[in-house]
Amino acid sequence: MKCCDKMDSETKKEIIMEHYMHPLNRDTIEDSNYIKVNTNSETCIDNIDVYVLIKNDILEDIHFDGEACAISTSAASIMTKLLKGKSVREIRDLIKDYYDMIETGNTYDNLNEALVYSDIYKQQNRKGCATIPWRGIEKALNEYEKSK
Repeated sequence: MKCCDKMDSETKKEIIMEHYMHPLNRDTIEDSNYIKVNTNSETCIDNIDVYVLIKNDILEDIHFDGEACAISTSAASIMTKLLKGKSVREIRDLIKDYYDMIETGNTYDNLNEALVYSDIYKQQNRKGCATIPWRGIEKALNEYEKSK
């Protein structure tokens, strides 16, 4: 689904709740070919494991599991959908754009459904929730690049 930052807050809530109630790619992966990283919050329950399979600089598969609030869970679900099949370089660019959106409210068309978080910059206490899974993919990319 392609969406834009012009959507109303009710539509954003509906998308977030759909990904929270029915998250995509939520699995525990027991495969040594996957890089597993953990990200969590020091101030709340959010604790997410991210599993990635990268081959030839392409993210072939990505999953997550853990316990987290609606924002973190939905952000992880949307992130997995957005990043699967992308190159490491493309993912790094998406991470940069996503973090900028979370901090400033600037939007980027390449973020697609992740644009539902474009108002998070107004809610300091929710920024961490929205970035936990993205910090996980960032850690996984760092591990992948170190192992090359």
